[in-house]
Amino acid sequence: MKRRDFLAGTALVGAGLPLGLAPLSLSSCSGKTAGGAGAAAHQYTPEELGMYSFVDVAPDGEPLKAALVGCGDRGTGAATQFLSAGPNLSIIALADVFPDRMETCRKVLLEKFNNNVDDDKCFIGFDAYQKVMAMDEIDVVLLCTPTHFRPEHFKAAVEAGKHIFMEKPCAVDPVGIRTVIASAKIAKSKGLTIITGNQRRHRRDYWEAYLQVRNGIIGDLVAATAHWDQGAWWNKFKRPEWSDMEYCIRNWFNIKWLSGDHILDQAVHNIDVVTWFMGMRPQRAVGFGGRARRLTGDIFDFFSVDYYYEGNKRMLTTARQIDGCDGNVSEQILGAKGVALLGDGGNIQIVDYAGNVLWKYDYENKPVKNPYDQEHVHLVESIRLNKGINQAEDLAYSTQVAILGREAAYTGKAITWDEIMASDLRYGPTTYAMGPLPDYHEGQPPVPGKNPE
Repeated sequence: MKRRDFLAGTALVGAGLPLGLAPLSLSSCSGKTAGGAGAAAHQYTPEELGMYSFVDVAPDGEPLKAALVGCGDRGTGAATQFLSAGPNLSIIALADVFPDRMETCRKVLLEKFNNNVDDDKCFIGFDAYQKVMAMDEIDVVLLCTPTHFRPEHFKAAVEAGKHIFMEKPCAVDPVGIRTVIASAKIAKSKGLTIITGNQRRHRRDYWEAYLQVRNGIIGDLVAATAHWDQGAWWNKFKRPEWSDMEYCIRNWFNIKWLSGDHILDQAVHNIDVVTWFMGMRPQRAVGFGGRARRLTGDIFDFFSVDYYYEGNKRMLTTARQIDGCDGNVSEQILGAKGVALLGDGGNIQIVDYAGNVLWKYDYENKPVKNPYDQEHVHLVESIRLNKGINQAEDLAYSTQVAILGREAAYTGKAITWDEIMASDLRYGPTTYAMGPLPDYHEGQPPVPGKNPE
């Protein structure tokens, strides 16, 4: 389908649906949102809401052979987590644009797992992913390149009929989001497993809190907050021997067209949790942000975005990467009767407005497995038990919420959900080669209030 036809026939229609809810529990006709009176009337079971098994090790089965696309630190980490997820797993092919990153990855896999990748299955170049997809013996692909490339890599993997682990976020712009949504629907029709890197959905403590909220412990949901505030992140300075393209890819996190900015790469975790718990899409967003102390690239180092939902519900999202400032990586879901306090600190609980604990996760008797490991256990388990878990569309909509907030901050303007879903905005070049990038300007982030050229 042409993109315009797909947009008219699918994306904007789907944009009107609540997000993050199991099909059984959609309540848009009654006007009730997750955790409201409608939800409290029926006590959902974990199975009804699609809660995962949370086994420590995936079941045994036929050997699963995987390929890694993107051999940087995160890709190498994903490969090791896949190999640790269960028995009879191997990485047999690698794809990257940099030989040095690939060799480092090969060495880690060989030394830690005795997993050797043959020379003729190590592909270098911007088209390396296509060579991986053409390998019939590959069952699974791990997509871990800089985010800009994710939509086309995901599309190619789905077309090739591969099961997929896809790192978050899944796109940097609305054009990429629509590609992911279309491919996700095709993957579902093929019965492919798609596990994504929004790892909080692979934590048992988050899932049990979600079960409590859906069953009405805090009543109607009215607001939420989502925060990823930390110190300065990594950056790389350009070397004389690097072309513009090589510099951008090696410093990709700090480059707008490659990472989509840190509100996508980091704060999308927290935004995804709120999208999941509230089961709603924002109607519009107004954002603030800027660049105070970042050393390289062209992205912001702080954001604050106000999201507006139906029924006067709100979400405040903050994202900051500046040393010497307060840190906060957490989410809060506010209801009429209390607040779900969520975060990475191992203290997930639900309290009322007097401070009384209504529910608290039992960490002593239900240890929480590292979610970066757990998501790969879920990947292998889903494939071997034919569960057909497909998280791609959930990640696409959560990423689009982050994109909406980013563009509101970049422009200084209120932007609606329908506007961002229909937008032709696309970041980055359309052809890829090591060399100059005349449209990239180091150290020049967007200027709020100024229309883009």
